[in-house]
Amino acid sequence: MGAIPSTHSLSPTPGTLADQVFLRLREAIVSGDLVPGERILEPALAARFGVSRGPLRDALARLAERHLIERPVHQGARVVTLSFPKLIDLYHAREALEGMACRLAAERAPEATLGALAALLDEHEQGAALHAGAAYVQDEGDLDFHFRIAQASENPALIPILCDQLYHLMRLYRRTFVAQGRRSTTALREHRAIVDAMRERDGAFAEQLMRRHIAKARRNIEDLYAAQLRAVDTGEE
Repeated sequence: MGAIPSTHSLSPTPGTLADQVFLRLREAIVSGDLVPGERILEPALAARFGVSRGPLRDALARLAERHLIERPVHQGARVVTLSFPKLIDLYHAREALEGMACRLAAERAPEATLGALAALLDEHEQGAALHAGAAYVQDEGDLDFHFRIAQASENPALIPILCDQLYHLMRLYRRTFVAQGRRSTTALREHRAIVDAMRERDGAFAEQLMRRHIAKARRNIEDLYAAQLRAVDTGEE
Protein backbone atom coordinates (compact mmCIF):
# COMPACT_ATOMS: atom_id res chain seq x y z
CA MET A 1 0.00 0.00 0.00
CA GLY A 2 1.27 3.50 -0.80
CA ALA A 3 2.70 5.69 1.89
CA ILE A 4 0.06 7.58 3.87
CA PRO A 5 1.25 9.63 6.84
CA SER A 6 0.35 7.97 10.14
CA THR A 7 -2.85 9.41 11.58
CA HIS A 8 -3.41 7.48 14.79
CA SER A 9 -4.56 10.68 16.51
CA LEU A 10 -6.90 12.34 14.09
CA SER A 11 -7.43 15.82 15.47
CA PRO A 12 -10.83 17.01 16.66
CA THR A 13 -11.48 19.08 13.56
CA PRO A 14 -15.06 19.78 12.49
CA GLY A 15 -16.89 16.78 11.11
CA THR A 16 -17.17 13.16 12.09
CA LEU A 17 -14.35 10.64 12.12
CA ALA A 18 -15.74 9.31 8.85
CA ASP A 19 -15.49 12.85 7.39
CA GLN A 20 -11.86 13.10 8.41
CA VAL A 21 -10.95 9.67 7.07
CA PHE A 22 -12.79 10.43 3.84
CA LEU A 23 -10.82 13.67 3.31
CA ARG A 24 -7.47 12.04 4.09
CA LEU A 25 -8.14 9.07 1.82
CA ARG A 26 -9.38 11.31 -0.98
CA GLU A 27 -6.19 13.33 -0.84
CA ALA A 28 -4.09 10.16 -0.73
CA ILE A 29 -5.78 8.98 -3.92
CA VAL A 30 -5.65 12.19 -5.93
CA SER A 31 -2.06 12.90 -4.88
CA GLY A 32 -0.90 9.43 -5.89
CA ASP A 33 -0.02 8.12 -2.42
CA LEU A 34 -2.54 5.40 -3.19
CA VAL A 35 -1.96 4.48 -6.80
CA PRO A 36 -4.63 3.62 -9.39
CA GLY A 37 -5.67 -0.02 -9.12
CA GLU A 38 -4.18 -0.48 -5.65
CA ARG A 39 -6.18 -2.69 -3.30
CA ILE A 40 -7.86 -1.06 -0.31
CA LEU A 41 -6.93 -3.12 2.76
CA GLU A 42 -9.45 -2.19 5.43
CA PRO A 43 -7.64 -3.65 8.49
CA ALA A 44 -4.41 -1.82 7.61
CA LEU A 45 -6.20 1.47 6.96
CA ALA A 46 -8.28 1.22 10.13
CA ALA A 47 -5.11 0.67 12.15
CA ARG A 48 -3.28 3.48 10.38
CA PHE A 49 -6.06 5.98 11.03
CA GLY A 50 -6.80 4.69 14.51
CA VAL A 51 -10.50 4.22 13.78
CA SER A 52 -12.94 1.35 13.80
CA ARG A 53 -14.08 -0.32 10.59
CA GLY A 54 -17.42 1.55 10.74
CA PRO A 55 -16.11 5.10 9.99
CA LEU A 56 -13.65 3.68 7.48
CA ARG A 57 -16.35 1.83 5.57
CA ASP A 58 -18.51 4.95 5.55
CA ALA A 59 -15.60 6.91 4.07
CA LEU A 60 -14.98 4.21 1.47
CA ALA A 61 -18.65 4.22 0.46
CA ARG A 62 -18.46 7.97 -0.15
CA LEU A 63 -15.30 7.56 -2.21
CA ALA A 64 -17.06 4.90 -4.29
CA GLU A 65 -19.95 7.30 -4.91
CA ARG A 66 -17.41 9.79 -6.25
CA HIS A 67 -15.81 7.12 -8.48
CA LEU A 68 -12.44 7.38 -6.74
CA ILE A 69 -12.57 3.74 -5.68
CA GLU A 70 -14.27 0.80 -7.34
CA ARG A 71 -15.57 -2.45 -5.94
CA PRO A 72 -15.46 -5.29 -8.47
CA VAL A 73 -17.62 -8.24 -7.42
CA HIS A 74 -15.74 -10.67 -5.14
CA GLN A 75 -12.51 -8.69 -5.51
CA GLY A 76 -12.67 -6.06 -2.77
CA ALA A 77 -12.25 -2.31 -3.05
CA ARG A 78 -9.51 -0.78 -5.18
CA VAL A 79 -8.42 2.69 -6.14
CA VAL A 80 -10.08 3.49 -9.45
CA THR A 81 -8.22 2.35 -12.54
CA LEU A 82 -7.53 5.02 -15.14
CA SER A 83 -8.06 4.84 -18.86
CA PHE A 84 -7.97 7.23 -21.77
CA PRO A 85 -11.62 6.52 -22.78
CA LYS A 86 -12.77 7.31 -19.23
CA LEU A 87 -10.86 10.59 -19.33
CA ILE A 88 -12.49 11.59 -22.61
CA ASP A 89 -15.90 10.81 -21.12
CA LEU A 90 -15.06 13.16 -18.25
CA TYR A 91 -14.17 15.92 -20.70
CA HIS A 92 -17.48 15.53 -22.52
CA ALA A 93 -19.29 15.82 -19.18
CA ARG A 94 -17.23 18.87 -18.25
CA GLU A 95 -18.04 20.55 -21.53
CA ALA A 96 -21.77 20.41 -20.84
CA LEU A 97 -21.74 21.02 -17.09
CA GLU A 98 -19.14 23.78 -16.98
CA GLY A 99 -20.75 25.52 -19.91
CA MET A 100 -23.95 25.60 -17.87
CA ALA A 101 -22.04 26.84 -14.81
CA CYS A 102 -20.60 29.71 -16.86
CA ARG A 103 -24.01 30.76 -18.09
CA LEU A 104 -25.43 30.74 -14.57
CA ALA A 105 -22.44 32.59 -13.12
CA ALA A 106 -22.84 35.31 -15.74
CA GLU A 107 -26.48 35.68 -14.73
CA ARG A 108 -26.17 35.33 -10.95
CA ALA A 109 -22.71 36.08 -9.59
CA PRO A 110 -22.06 39.48 -7.98
CA GLU A 111 -19.57 41.69 -9.77
CA ALA A 112 -17.20 41.35 -6.81
CA THR A 113 -17.09 37.59 -7.37
CA LEU A 114 -16.31 37.98 -11.07
CA GLY A 115 -13.73 40.67 -10.33
CA ALA A 116 -12.01 38.29 -7.91
CA LEU A 117 -11.99 35.65 -10.65
CA ALA A 118 -10.20 38.08 -12.97
CA ALA A 119 -7.68 38.82 -10.20
CA LEU A 120 -7.08 35.09 -9.79
CA LEU A 121 -6.07 34.91 -13.44
CA ASP A 122 -3.59 37.74 -12.85
CA GLU A 123 -2.01 35.60 -10.14
CA HIS A 124 -1.89 32.61 -12.49
CA GLU A 125 -0.21 34.69 -15.19
CA GLN A 126 2.52 35.75 -12.78
CA GLY A 127 3.28 32.17 -11.81
CA ALA A 128 6.78 31.02 -12.62
CA ALA A 129 5.66 27.61 -13.85
CA LEU A 130 3.49 29.11 -16.56
CA HIS A 131 6.38 31.21 -17.91
CA ALA A 132 8.65 28.17 -17.84
CA GLY A 133 6.32 26.32 -20.19
CA ALA A 134 5.01 23.90 -17.59
CA ALA A 135 1.48 22.57 -17.61
CA TYR A 136 -1.17 25.02 -16.44
CA VAL A 137 -2.18 22.95 -13.41
CA GLN A 138 -3.82 24.94 -10.63
CA ASP A 139 -4.07 24.30 -6.92
CA GLU A 140 -7.34 22.86 -5.75
CA GLY A 141 -10.33 24.64 -4.27
CA ASP A 142 -10.59 28.42 -4.42
CA LEU A 143 -7.28 28.64 -6.31
CA ASP A 144 -8.74 26.72 -9.26
CA PHE A 145 -10.45 28.78 -11.98
CA HIS A 146 -12.99 26.12 -12.90
CA PHE A 147 -13.86 25.39 -9.26
CA ARG A 148 -14.52 29.08 -8.67
CA ILE A 149 -16.87 29.30 -11.66
CA ALA A 150 -18.82 26.30 -10.43
CA GLN A 151 -19.22 27.99 -7.06
CA ALA A 152 -20.25 31.25 -8.76
CA SER A 153 -23.08 29.44 -10.55
CA GLU A 154 -24.92 29.41 -7.20
CA ASN A 155 -26.67 26.22 -8.31
CA PRO A 156 -26.92 23.70 -5.43
CA ALA A 157 -27.56 20.82 -7.83
CA LEU A 158 -24.59 21.57 -10.08
CA ILE A 159 -21.92 22.53 -7.54
CA PRO A 160 -21.60 19.10 -5.81
CA ILE A 161 -21.33 17.28 -9.14
CA LEU A 162 -18.45 19.47 -10.27
CA CYS A 163 -16.69 20.36 -7.02
CA ASP A 164 -17.15 17.20 -4.97
CA GLN A 165 -16.92 14.59 -7.71
CA LEU A 166 -15.67 15.52 -11.15
CA TYR A 167 -12.82 17.87 -10.20
CA HIS A 168 -11.16 15.39 -7.84
CA LEU A 169 -11.24 12.76 -10.55
CA MET A 170 -9.67 15.29 -12.91
CA ARG A 171 -6.86 15.95 -10.41
CA LEU A 172 -6.14 12.23 -10.38
CA TYR A 173 -6.15 11.98 -14.18
CA ARG A 174 -3.87 14.99 -14.62
CA ARG A 175 -1.08 13.10 -12.89
CA THR A 176 -1.11 10.53 -15.70
CA PHE A 177 -2.53 12.10 -18.85
CA VAL A 178 -1.91 15.86 -18.61
CA ALA A 179 1.79 16.40 -18.10
CA GLN A 180 2.75 18.86 -20.83
CA GLY A 181 2.25 22.61 -21.08
CA ARG A 182 1.81 23.19 -24.80
CA ARG A 183 -1.58 24.87 -24.25
CA SER A 184 -0.76 26.80 -21.07
CA THR A 185 -0.65 30.37 -22.37
CA THR A 186 -3.53 29.73 -24.77
CA ALA A 187 -5.64 28.33 -21.93
CA LEU A 188 -4.99 31.42 -19.85
CA ARG A 189 -6.14 33.67 -22.69
CA GLU A 190 -9.27 31.57 -23.06
CA HIS A 191 -9.93 31.88 -19.33
CA ARG A 192 -9.71 35.67 -19.61
CA ALA A 193 -12.17 35.73 -22.51
CA ILE A 194 -14.60 33.62 -20.47
CA VAL A 195 -14.41 36.03 -17.53
CA ASP A 196 -14.87 39.02 -19.84
CA ALA A 197 -18.06 37.47 -21.22
CA MET A 198 -19.36 36.77 -17.73
CA ARG A 199 -18.64 40.34 -16.61
CA GLU A 200 -20.56 41.56 -19.66
CA ARG A 201 -23.43 39.36 -18.37
CA ASP A 202 -23.51 37.53 -21.69
CA GLY A 203 -24.37 34.08 -20.40
CA ALA A 204 -24.84 32.48 -23.81
CA PHE A 205 -21.44 33.66 -25.03
CA ALA A 206 -19.74 32.67 -21.76
CA GLU A 207 -21.19 29.19 -22.10
CA GLN A 208 -20.05 28.94 -25.70
CA LEU A 209 -16.51 30.03 -24.79
CA MET A 210 -16.26 27.55 -21.92
CA ARG A 211 -17.52 24.66 -24.01
CA ARG A 212 -15.05 25.56 -26.75
CA HIS A 213 -12.23 25.87 -24.19
CA ILE A 214 -12.84 22.40 -22.75
CA ALA A 215 -13.31 20.86 -26.19
CA LYS A 216 -9.91 22.23 -27.25
CA ALA A 217 -8.30 20.78 -24.13
CA ARG A 218 -9.90 17.41 -24.89
CA ARG A 219 -8.64 17.43 -28.47
CA ASN A 220 -5.15 18.33 -27.24
CA ILE A 221 -5.14 15.29 -24.95
CA GLU A 222 -6.48 13.10 -27.76
CA ASP A 223 -3.60 14.29 -29.98
CA LEU A 224 -1.01 13.64 -27.26
CA TYR A 225 -2.41 10.16 -26.64
CA ALA A 226 -2.44 9.35 -30.34
CA ALA A 227 1.18 10.48 -30.60
CA GLN A 228 2.14 8.24 -27.68
CA LEU A 229 0.46 5.27 -29.34
CA ARG A 230 2.30 5.96 -32.61
CA ALA A 231 5.58 6.17 -30.72
CA VAL A 232 4.93 2.79 -29.09
CA ASP A 233 3.95 1.24 -32.43
CA THR A 234 7.11 2.49 -34.09
CA GLY A 235 9.37 1.61 -31.17
CA GLU A 236 10.38 5.21 -30.44
CA GLU A 237 9.77 4.87 -26.70
